[in-house]
Amino acid sequence: MEVILLERIERLGQMGDVVKVKSGFARNYLLPQKKALRLTDENRAHFEKQRVQLEAANLQRREEAEAVASELEGKSFVAIRQAGETGHLYGSVTARDITEALIEGGFTVTRQQILLEQNIKLLGLYECRVALHPEVIVTVTFNVARSEEEAKAQAAGESFVTDAEEKPEEEAFAEGAEEEAEPKAKKKKKKAKAAKEEESETGEAGDAGDSEEGKTPSNDPSGQTSEEEQEAKKEDAD
Repeated sequence: MEVILLERIERLGQMGDVVKVKSGFARNYLLPQKKALRLTDENRAHFEKQRVQLEAANLQRREEAEAVASELEGKSFVAIRQAGETGHLYGSVTARDITEALIEGGFTVTRQQILLEQNIKLLGLYECRVALHPEVIVTVTFNVARSEEEAKAQAAGESFVTDAEEKPEEEAFAEGAEEEAEPKAKKKKKKAKAAKEEESETGEAGDAGDSEEGKTPSNDPSGQTSEEEQEAKKEDAD
């Protein structure tokens, strides 16, 4: 979609520029916020007629923003948050939190004016950009700490963020080793039990074999006599 910008938009263009943007960006942001007009012959004519007034109003807003910028530029704000030993916050600091801190400091801003690329999730000092006007952007420092004393120490250069990536891996490895050791012990115990049972079965089989051998008839004299008599009877018959 092509639109006519009614003010300067960062990374997009200046007032009066005709730019091509995604339809969703235009419908959800530029048009509702009255930062642009859909490109039509009628809207182009309307803009040219109102251009002088728009530029005058823009100039006045920019001068007001520059006055505020002279007071806001470089200021530091503190946010007290709970965090773990490694410095990870229990939650995060958002553009809304920064807006509230600036308002408490006596500056009138909106959440849309806070140019925060991503939420803050660690203790430390962070530079945040604030767009007081499309052409006036200042940078403030946001000090995220667990206490006022810690905030002062961070401002002096001290860091309370430890290596938050390697430590959990080491802990996870140790936990995995403990979990792995238990099954190995169980396997070893099972093998010992199986070997004992096998030995027991072998012993029983040996006893049974000895018993059967004991039952095997030996050279019985009575048996031999009976066979001799039968042979003698056969010879007499012959």
